[in-house]
Amino acid sequence: MVSRNFSTKQLFIILSMFFALTNFSIAQNPDNTAQDETEFRDLRTRYWLNTYGNIRLNKKFFWVAQTHFRFTDNDEMPFVGQMSQIYNRHGLGYIVNNNFNVTLGGVVRLNFNSNSDVVLPEYRIWHQYQFTNFFYNSVIYHRFRIEHRWSKGFGGDDEYIFRNRWRYMFRVKIPLNNQEITSDTWYLGPEAELIMQSGRDVVGSPMEDLRLHTSLGYIFNPRLTAAIGGMYAFGQTLNNPDVFNQSWTIRMHLYFSPDLRKAKSKIPEVHFRD
Repeated sequence: MVSRNFSTKQLFIILSMFFALTNFSIAQNPDNTAQDETEFRDLRTRYWLNTYGNIRLNKKFFWVAQTHFRFTDNDEMPFVGQMSQIYNRHGLGYIVNNNFNVTLGGVVRLNFNSNSDVVLPEYRIWHQYQFTNFFYNSVIYHRFRIEHRWSKGFGGDDEYIFRNRWRYMFRVKIPLNNQEITSDTWYLGPEAELIMQSGRDVVGSPMEDLRLHTSLGYIFNPRLTAAIGGMYAFGQTLNNPDVFNQSWTIRMHLYFSPDLRKAKSKIPEVHFRD
């Protein structure tokens, strides 16, 4: 069971570090190509099918295995007009206590070009720090994720560039038909995530994405959950801080949590699956 005594001091320290780092990313890139007024590009539509695996290895360690299939619109069809990305994230997680866990791992993402058959890999190293607590009958998550990212564009002369991503997500799980998050429970999952970036090639565009997402989910048992939701996102383009991309995404999620421990050691911990 998760303790209800959340460490606000720890949360304040990490939030302070997060905003200090994002402010530094702005300060180190003072130049930009600003225009007279802010421009929002036309709204894109996307569809993401996401799987999230947390494989419990022993009392303290778990393996993260995530695969996302991402589609985007084209001239013929909204949402699923073409493949956009295939995303593989893996990592080794460590449970510090029932309120806090950390993870370290790597990412390989395949980016598909809408104008050709070219597929480009993108590489990341990531580490994550997640706090969990209860508020009445709801579960609250504070997730801090830092990614070190190597990516390139589809231009023939493009080379890989390095950027850091600084991500903070606030999420709540609200049970709808039970008094707590447990098996056979429908839940509502609103969340907001701010993604900042820094690096030599980030020219005055530190805000990569702000994602506002709400999902409706069902917990079959502590090992299996499914959810569907919608997400609106917007963020600055890399080469012009006054031009913003924006999108509307349908997201479907499957969470699975096999437990490789001996039967007597298995303790359901729903919140570690996310």
